[in-house]
Amino acid sequence: MEEPDGPLSRELPSSFAGNRDFYEENRWQKFGRKLKEEPLIPLGCAATCWALLSAAKSIRSGNSYRAQQMFRMRLYAQAFTIAAMIAGSLYYNKDRILRKQYDDLMRERKAQEKRNAWIKELEARDREEKDWREKIKAVTEKREQEARDRREREEELVREGGPLTRAAKEIKRKIQQE
Repeated sequence: MEEPDGPLSRELPSSFAGNRDFYEENRWQKFGRKLKEEPLIPLGCAATCWALLSAAKSIRSGNSYRAQQMFRMRLYAQAFTIAAMIAGSLYYNKDRILRKQYDDLMRERKAQEKRNAWIKELEARDREEKDWREKIKAVTEKREQEARDRREREEELVREGGPLTRAAKEIKRKIQQE
């Protein structure tokens, strides 16, 4: 069977060649990959959380000057996180496009494999059904032939007069021979 032209026959994007772990990854692998790709975002989130917690502690202790510093620090940390997100988005945009193409290609390939498996299953069921029909047809024909043979024997017996008539004819013949 010939491979169809189209998205299923294309090569995988070259930036993913040789990295099989990147193809089929679970949630934790994806989380780890994202951390490696953009390590500044979790750093900015951690800094924001630290500044917010420090501000809360300062408020509880009554140190308003320190609380104000921590709220400003939180603002700077949030700005840093947003800047890291934008920079990472611009930097990894090409890889994301390639990843999306690869995901679409894999989705199409899996869908094609699923369709092919379903077609094979249907063909197997069709063969089984044809075999059963042939067996049923053979059994039916055999029973019909047996019924025809039985009818023919019965008709022959009726033409000959049946078993009693035959027995009577034999007795009559024996009597005549004596």
